[in-house]
Amino acid sequence: MDSSLNVTDVSRVTPSDSSGSLTLPLTFFDLLWYKLHPVERVIFYRFTDATRPFFESAIVPNLKSSLSSSLSHYLPLAGKLVWDSLSKKPNLVYSPNDAVSFTVAESNADFSLLTGNKPFPTTELYPLVPELQVSDDSASAVSFQVTLFPNRGFCIGVSAHHAVLDGKTTTMFLKFWADTCKRQQDQTANTSSPQDLIPFYDRTVIKDPKDIETEVLNLWSSLFKVFSGGKEPENPKSLKILPSPERSHDVVRFTLELTREDIQTLRERLKRESSASSSPKELRLSTFVVTYSYALTCVIRARGGDPSRPVGYGFAVDCRSLLDPPVLPSYFGNCVSATFKIPLKAETFMGEGGFLTAARYVSDSVEELDETVALKIPGVLAAISSMTPEMQIVSVAGSTRFGVYGLDFGWGRPERVLVVSIDQGEAISMAESRDGNGGVEIGFSLKKNEMAALIDLFNDGLNK
Repeated sequence: MDSSLNVTDVSRVTPSDSSGSLTLPLTFFDLLWYKLHPVERVIFYRFTDATRPFFESAIVPNLKSSLSSSLSHYLPLAGKLVWDSLSKKPNLVYSPNDAVSFTVAESNADFSLLTGNKPFPTTELYPLVPELQVSDDSASAVSFQVTLFPNRGFCIGVSAHHAVLDGKTTTMFLKFWADTCKRQQDQTANTSSPQDLIPFYDRTVIKDPKDIETEVLNLWSSLFKVFSGGKEPENPKSLKILPSPERSHDVVRFTLELTREDIQTLRERLKRESSASSSPKELRLSTFVVTYSYALTCVIRARGGDPSRPVGYGFAVDCRSLLDPPVLPSYFGNCVSATFKIPLKAETFMGEGGFLTAARYVSDSVEELDETVALKIPGVLAAISSMTPEMQIVSVAGSTRFGVYGLDFGWGRPERVLVVSIDQGEAISMAESRDGNGGVEIGFSLKKNEMAALIDLFNDGLNK
């Protein structure tokens, strides 16, 4: 593919009501992620009426004005991360006239390929994602880009700083923005915003009696030395993120789907294999456990190679309902930890019983989640620090609970939602199926030969 992007405008969007200022201290949940790369999403909308004049006169102005209005309810998103000399940790600070970056562009890429059912070069997605400004002294919370594919549709690209937002908060804001944009185009619609999308900012609900945040900051300082060959950081309070692995040009992107019936078929298969095995322990066969275990097995088998090579898995955990007392679902920021299982050997998943073994591991990991999850955050960072480049760690971005296919800005539901940042590692992405029938979309980003093998393994496994 030989596509190109033409940036036509880069502007700053301020909250429509920008009076006052706001400071949110980072919690240990936020600090767990503050050095990691931004989360990047692209949301595609098929809209054949998207001519350049209509795009410039209707789509862009409506998106910008509704964004401005939405930011008034989400002021921290227009702010910046800063770490002043007298503070022991970074803060998210909003001051009047702060703004988010909003890029407008046009692409000649093949819209149908990017949203379709064939693998395509991952590099085609990179121009559709806006850059997030990060320096030693400050870091933007989010940035946005809207890109026109003439007479095909458009997409909204989002880069979100992981120390500011977890997936729950990001999609909560996107739902608020979409709802605002749709309502302002329909003058007869209800003018009030859904209450469950109003953010809750009180940081005192995150208790830290054991001073976990200091332990996390100390672990990050040690990690820096590992990445820099033992050197002390020149600026211990730098907000620069860790360098990302070099992105390969031999990587393709593909989204596979498990229907509700597929998931039930796999669930029944696990029940049969489990009852025939020597282990009497009952498995927790939720949609997540079944789907992730299957994808994990396929990804490891697709790479092949030395059966004794090191592999592992990890997934994020929304802690809002796990904490004691629970935190409101609308809590703004990160309330996410993660769980990892490393190191394992590839042969554990490559044999005939690999899928069942994966399901046992993942089921056990889910069962272990309880109100002590916050206390284990330093262990999560320690696990990250022990990962080596040759280790294949399959993690998960996104969730089937986010409802991303409900993001209608007034021009219909998304055609496809992709998490671009899974290209930074071995991650896969998960989202609910677009048709709303209980299936799951799984996004993969793999080398061409691995992707071809994965597609065959994925489809063959559904026929067993």
